[in-house]
Amino acid sequence: MRRSGLRALSLCGAVGAGMLFGSAGPARSDSSSPGGAATVVASQATPGRPVEPAARAKRFMVAATNPIAAWAGYDVLAENGSAVDAMITVQLVLNLVEPQSSGIGGGALLLHFDGRSGKLTGLDGLETAPRAADGGLFLGPDGKPVPFAAAAVGGRSVGTPGTLKLLLEAHRRWGRLPLDRLFRPAIELADKGFAVSPRLAALLAGDAAEGLKRDPRARDYFFPGGRPLQAGQTLRNPDFADTLRFILGSGDSPFYLGPIGADIVAAVQGASGNPGWLDPIDLEIYRVVERPPVCVPYRAWRVCGMAPPSSGGIGVGQMLGLLEHFDMRKAGPDTAAAWHLFAEAGKLVTADRDRYLADGDFVLVPSSGLVDNTYLTTRAKAISEDRAAPVPAAAGNPPRRAGQEWSSDTSSEPSDTSHVSVVDADGSVVSLTTSIEGAFGSHLMARGFLLNNELTQFSFLPYAGGRPVANRVEPGKRPRSSMAPTIVLDQQGRPVLVIGSPGGARIIPYVAQAILGVLDWGLNMQQAIDLGHVVNLNGRTELEAGTAVADLRDALAARGHDVAVTGQDSGLQGIQIGPDGLVGGSDPRREGVAVGR
Repeated sequence: MRRSGLRALSLCGAVGAGMLFGSAGPARSDSSSPGGAATVVASQATPGRPVEPAARAKRFMVAATNPIAAWAGYDVLAENGSAVDAMITVQLVLNLVEPQSSGIGGGALLLHFDGRSGKLTGLDGLETAPRAADGGLFLGPDGKPVPFAAAAVGGRSVGTPGTLKLLLEAHRRWGRLPLDRLFRPAIELADKGFAVSPRLAALLAGDAAEGLKRDPRARDYFFPGGRPLQAGQTLRNPDFADTLRFILGSGDSPFYLGPIGADIVAAVQGASGNPGWLDPIDLEIYRVVERPPVCVPYRAWRVCGMAPPSSGGIGVGQMLGLLEHFDMRKAGPDTAAAWHLFAEAGKLVTADRDRYLADGDFVLVPSSGLVDNTYLTTRAKAISEDRAAPVPAAAGNPPRRAGQEWSSDTSSEPSDTSHVSVVDADGSVVSLTTSIEGAFGSHLMARGFLLNNELTQFSFLPYAGGRPVANRVEPGKRPRSSMAPTIVLDQQGRPVLVIGSPGGARIIPYVAQAILGVLDWGLNMQQAIDLGHVVNLNGRTELEAGTAVADLRDALAARGHDVAVTGQDSGLQGIQIGPDGLVGGSDPRREGVAVGR
């Protein structure tokens, strides 16, 4: 693959002392830690990046999108904490060090494998639309959709947050260490300070500044003295520390029934120029929902993900189910033949996603039909091995589809999300994808954390072409998400791979591609993550700039693809599980790290 040099991310200190981002170096490099930890430290997102060895461990491992958070999770695992314990600590630290992507003001999806019982469980902590919301939420006075930026920034886009309730519910079921131990790293970092990461600093220097400066709390926090925070600058967040202490003392009641919730509602309803409809009752009635995972057979494995309103579990399953009809092993990752098939599968998956996927509590989603083997066999027959099909591809006609005819929803989906993969010493596994939606969410802040703009994942149009859109806004409904926390099981039901990524609608091909790399092409986790991305969301075929796949542009164009060479912003975090131990990978396009012992 073609690679170029880039600025590296290094670490110094320890989590308890407020681990810092060091100065830039010539390349990403391995680093060691006490106790024999193995780690791979990833750089800022950049088109060119060096090939890195995978992280390896014997007992436990955590992979996350920020190294400070990952090391905090490592310490929990080293103290015999469970995978869920480590995940909770990682998420709370991410709220501080990667505030643009996730936090307790957002939503999350959790897939959990219990190493003792062998049970796989999905928890849905996605946001819900306010009771007062309806299909006109994002329509202007003329009945037309408002511009995305106008909808996203401010109170109108804020859904009822679910991440905190999900964390506490997961701890109730699978936690081992006390919550005060799990909250401690985030509280100490918030009190004592931490170093601003290069990625956060770059985002603050970009387009996000205007929206953040509209909210006084966000402006004062991210732009002290009127200037954006700089990489390496020490940042403290005493408000967030106080919020976590309040939750430790009283559970989630202050958030969903008390003063923290009141401040959330005040921020949403008082947003200048774009107030929202969230009210105290929306917070009071919020619930985390347990959903049966979607598991799809792929060759000798079962690929398991989240059920709707996530489109990720079905989407990744469909991608692999379609590709199972072709000899991907023979094609190999260096050929136009393989990526042609991958792009063609992406068209069909996106067409079905846009038509059928939505919150199954409000819409009858043909989930089992969309991953039915006979249906996927029929859809695969539409893929030519030599020629690209015209776009847009039409949605299929899956079995068990309700009589309602839906119109497609092709709304955009921003890519700022976080992912955490964890394996603990008992063999329990966590795959958590967590988000406040776009970069910095709604740009509104309350009690030291940002609020989501997740409602922009709904279709802005409730009807199109005379038919309703499945993913339209309805009171209490959860918007469709592409988040795809995934666990792959072998024929005995044992986990062999845990993975997920940020990336908006591109999450589905990002995750499917990495799984393909490991299972079909024999790559280790880091090698599979390092592969250049190929994405087709039922339109152009995108080839990642600065990677070997970009060299296939002419070959794919000759097959009829409309090709664009572009940057990609995945943040894959994955762990392989095998008889010889754990092999971790962290996406060099972001700042993540895989670390274990």
